[in-house]
Amino acid sequence: MLLLKSKVGGFDYQRYFSGMSNYQLPHQTKFYKGKVRDVYAIKDQYLVMVASNRISAFDVILPRPIPFKGQVLNQIAAYMLKATSDICDNWLMDVPAPNVSIGKKCDPFRIEMVVRGNLVGHAWRTYSSGKRELCGVSLAEGLKENDFFPKPIITPSTKAEEGHDEDISAAEIIQRGLATEKEWEQLTKYTYQLFERGREIAKKRNLILADTKYEFGKIGDKIYLMDEIHTPDSSRYFYADGFEERQKSGERQKQLSKEFVREWLIANNFMGKQGQTVPEMKDDWVQTISSRYIELYEQVIGEKFKPEQLSEDETLQRILSALEKIDQSK
Repeated sequence: MLLLKSKVGGFDYQRYFSGMSNYQLPHQTKFYKGKVRDVYAIKDQYLVMVASNRISAFDVILPRPIPFKGQVLNQIAAYMLKATSDICDNWLMDVPAPNVSIGKKCDPFRIEMVVRGNLVGHAWRTYSSGKRELCGVSLAEGLKENDFFPKPIITPSTKAEEGHDEDISAAEIIQRGLATEKEWEQLTKYTYQLFERGREIAKKRNLILADTKYEFGKIGDKIYLMDEIHTPDSSRYFYADGFEERQKSGERQKQLSKEFVREWLIANNFMGKQGQTVPEMKDDWVQTISSRYIELYEQVIGEKFKPEQLSEDETLQRILSALEKIDQSK
């Protein structure tokens, strides 16, 4: 069982596993600590994104880091960005370390393009409360949890700097100037195409991509796909084997995603609301979460996960070398 340790033999396991970065990079113009990533802007042209082992749910950072989570997310995202680069240009330029990506700095759209093929997660919670509309999209009567929609739907949300993201309709996005009508049409087109590709990749691995989200930005007038895609933090996958049988019998679906963490929190009376307290995360639960992330990596990528433990100095040197190559290639 691989759990958090203190410094051993000069190696800071606590810093490594939590994924806390503390770099001062050449030409660094900005630093931003997100829920699960540390982001460095270089010359206001590039981003160095360090995927930490922090984990969040209901827009709250949970108190225990998850071993190797950052590496899992970073490497799945890099694989998926490469696999979809023919659909939409993306921000990624290099992956110099297991949990580090470097790419173009874009001006982001302040929306998340959430696309759903199945009635699950937030959509199901909305539906089961009796509502039949989500983000301006009408939902049919008579659906069960995890059922396929007749065709995928887009249910966008605002991208909040702090606090909770909020559902928003296409009409509100255009009205509030978060995207022009033309931009919205292009974002919609990309979203459906990317989701279809994601479902094709999942099908080859005997999985169902149930829902996911995409983030986009611009450099000049050109739209780029940003951030991570098709990872367990941004997506839900079901096992395809036995899916229909489980739906017919009312059994719970076997899924690979972060949803099991949300379900655990809900069962322990936490949904990120004021006055609620995050339940204790014991060692065996932290290890379970780590194992589930690694399992998803191996299922989605189709390869054995190879954990890498680089020191902070080694990671820094790889980042510096990658930035130097980028400068030289201009």
